[in-house]
Amino acid sequence: MMIIRPIERGDLSALMQLAGKTGGGLTSLPADEATLSARIERSRATWEGTLPPGERGYVFVLEEHKTGTVAGICAIEAAVGLNDPWYNYRVGTLVHASKELNVYNALPTLFLSNDHTGSSELCSLFLDPEWRKEGNGYLLSKSRFLFMAAFREHFNEKVVAEMRGIIDENGYSPFWESLGERFFSMEFSRADYLCGTGQKAFIAELMPKHPIYTHFLSPEAQAAIGNVHPHTAPARAVLEAEGFRFRNYIDIFDGGPTLECDIDRVRAIRKSRLVEVAEGQPADETQPLCLVANEQYHAFRATLVNASPDVERLVLDAATLDALKCKAGDRVRLVRLCPEEKTV
Repeated sequence: MMIIRPIERGDLSALMQLAGKTGGGLTSLPADEATLSARIERSRATWEGTLPPGERGYVFVLEEHKTGTVAGICAIEAAVGLNDPWYNYRVGTLVHASKELNVYNALPTLFLSNDHTGSSELCSLFLDPEWRKEGNGYLLSKSRFLFMAAFREHFNEKVVAEMRGIIDENGYSPFWESLGERFFSMEFSRADYLCGTGQKAFIAELMPKHPIYTHFLSPEAQAAIGNVHPHTAPARAVLEAEGFRFRNYIDIFDGGPTLECDIDRVRAIRKSRLVEVAEGQPADETQPLCLVANEQYHAFRATLVNASPDVERLVLDAATLDALKCKAGDRVRLVRLCPEEKTV
């Protein structure tokens, strides 16, 4: 059985192994032990309530309950940009026109932006390739919504998610090579590592402050704007099915899209329900897959079960109740894993 739980100090070695498998471009999961250890400590301090809003971040792991194997990681930043500026580019348009010459040009342009300051952020989503099966990716990504629904007061009105942009197996980013490298004078991997380890001052110091016409970028860089790494396409589809949309904001390093949604319009948050649990024989596999999570802030657990999403009383076996740290009579949060397909 796969469960989601808060990260613990003992997960550091597993986290290092996951970071080594990302292939680069996942800024919030650098293969740096000191940074990852500090990330775990910050997460624990968040749950303990000792950090101000701008520093709070929740980190969760996906664990095989029986063996304790850590198969993935996901996280939520409570509010971005309150301590350090949170940059992205807004893709807009500048018009150059001359009536006398009968010339009218509407040119796509990148504007440096801090528009998402204060938003909550979904981040650090990574699933070990060996575990990309049996709904694990859905559980890893969407379990965060049940945590946000249960503890809504810890998060802001808008939720954003930066998607990894186009980077090849050698770490080559066409967007970075055409734009970022010219201003930062370093390889993409170096900039990504510095940002991931918290050394972000160079961004403000070296970032171009003026609008940038995309026509001056290479064709490959222009094609990368707003598009995702092939391995990230499924994660993008999951979020879009939940109501997230691309609103023309992109990452300053690789040009990947930033998706956003009002928190109360996220499907899994909006449609989740509190139901009572009982011990017994659970529903069979003819019932749809549902996300279920306890309502315990410090001991949050989530997993997948087969059940009718409309039940008022959810019957689970003893092993599932144990994994969820629940007992009969407790209330849990339940929602269908994926939106129902509309029939024509």
